[in-house]
Amino acid sequence: MSSTTTKSEEREKQETILRIEGLTKHYSQGSGLFSSIWPKPKVKAVDDVSFEIERGETLGLVGESGCGKSTLARTVLNLVEPTDGAVYFNGRNIADLSGEQLRQQREDMQMIFQDPQSSLDPRMKIGTIVEEPMRAHDLYEGEREERARELLEKVGLDPQHYNRYPHQFSGGQRQRVNLARALAVNPDFIVCDEPVSALDVSIQAQVLNTMQELQDEFGLTYLFIAHDLSVIRHISDRVAVMYLGQMVELAETEELYENPQHPYTQALLGSIPVPDPRAEGRRGLLEGDVPSPIEPPSGCRFRTRCPKLIAPEQYEMTESEWTGARRFMRAVSRRTFEVENEAQLRDEFFDQGVPSGEAGDIVETAIDLLLSDEWEQADELLEESFADPSICAQEKPDYAVETEYGTGVHHAACHLHREGIDNTANAD
Repeated sequence: MSSTTTKSEEREKQETILRIEGLTKHYSQGSGLFSSIWPKPKVKAVDDVSFEIERGETLGLVGESGCGKSTLARTVLNLVEPTDGAVYFNGRNIADLSGEQLRQQREDMQMIFQDPQSSLDPRMKIGTIVEEPMRAHDLYEGEREERARELLEKVGLDPQHYNRYPHQFSGGQRQRVNLARALAVNPDFIVCDEPVSALDVSIQAQVLNTMQELQDEFGLTYLFIAHDLSVIRHISDRVAVMYLGQMVELAETEELYENPQHPYTQALLGSIPVPDPRAEGRRGLLEGDVPSPIEPPSGCRFRTRCPKLIAPEQYEMTESEWTGARRFMRAVSRRTFEVENEAQLRDEFFDQGVPSGEAGDIVETAIDLLLSDEWEQADELLEESFADPSICAQEKPDYAVETEYGTGVHHAACHLHREGIDNTANAD
C-alpha cells in the first residue's frame, strides 16, 4: 500500500494494529568448531512476551538497561528473526515473511534509533537521507525532493537546509531528520528506540511535542522505548514494564503511575528523584543485581530481588519473622556482611527474635554453618528452605487486577494478586 487513501481506509477497518503472541528471542553464545559438540547455554533476551497495540496509540516500554527492550523492538520489526512466537501487523504474521514480501511490509513499519548521530550517514546530505526510503520502496518518483523538503518543515526544520550535512546540525535537529526519514514512506507504525535519551532535557520536550503533533496529523502508532519514566509518562497512552526479558506489568499510563501493582514497578517509580531537600533516605532501593538471562530464576523472575517475596506455605511466621529470614537469606547469598559472633548475627537480622518452629531450626542451622565459615552450605540451606518452596519460584505469575484509574485492563505478573493468598507476612 503506497497511497494515503488506501492507508486511511485500512486504518478504519482494524483497531488493533499490532498483536504480539508469545514472542521469544534467544541468542546462542558464540560459535566455532566445537559448538555443536559442546553447545553453550542460550541468552534469553526476550521470553514469551504478549501484548497488543491499538491503532493511533502510543505504548511506552520501560525497564532497566539489559532487560530486552531493544531486542523486543528489533524482533517486532523482524530486523532479527524471532526464536518463537508471532507478530501480527494488520492481521498478518510478519514473522513468516521474507524477501520481497518483508521489504514491502516495512513500508508500513519504520524505526527511529537512539543515537541521532551514528544513525545518519555523515557523507550524505540530509535531503538525500530523507529521500532514501522513498527510493528503496520506489515511491514518489519525480516528487521526492519536494516531499523531503515538506517533511523537513513538518518536523520543525528549515526546508532550505536540504543540502546540509548531518554534522551541521545539533543533536535535537539530527533526531528531527531521523523522524522525517521515518515518515518518508507514510508508515502506519513507528518503533522509537529511546529517541530522546541522547538529547538535552530542554530539547527532549520539543522533540516529544513534535512527535505527538505528527502522530495526530498522520494517524501514527508508536511503540516508544525509554528508561526515563517522566518521558514515558508524557507521551504514552499505556505503559508496559519489562524485567529480564518478560513483561511484568501493563496498564494505562495514569493507572500504572498512580496504582502500580508489581513490586518492580513500585521500585522504579520510587526511584524517581524528589525535588525536596527535606526528603530523607533512599527511595525505590532494590538489593542485588539483575540475574543472568542465561539462567533466569524460575517462576517470577523478579523474586531474587523482590522485597515482597511470599513466604512458603509450610512455615508459620509473623511479618517481622519472615522479614528477618528473608533479609538473612539474601545477605548470606550476596555475602554482604562479615561474621563476628553469634550475637552479632542475631542483632543484625533477628532483633525481634528468630522464627519459631521448623523455620527457626533452619535459621539456627544456617547460623551455625556461618560460624564455621561454611557460607555455601548455609546459602544452599536457606535457598532450598525459604526461596525454592515459595509460590514465587514455583509458578510464572500473570493476573488481571482491579483498575482504579481509567477503564483499561491492568495486567500484573505478581503472585501477590493470586486469589485467596495471605499476604500479611509480606507487607512492608
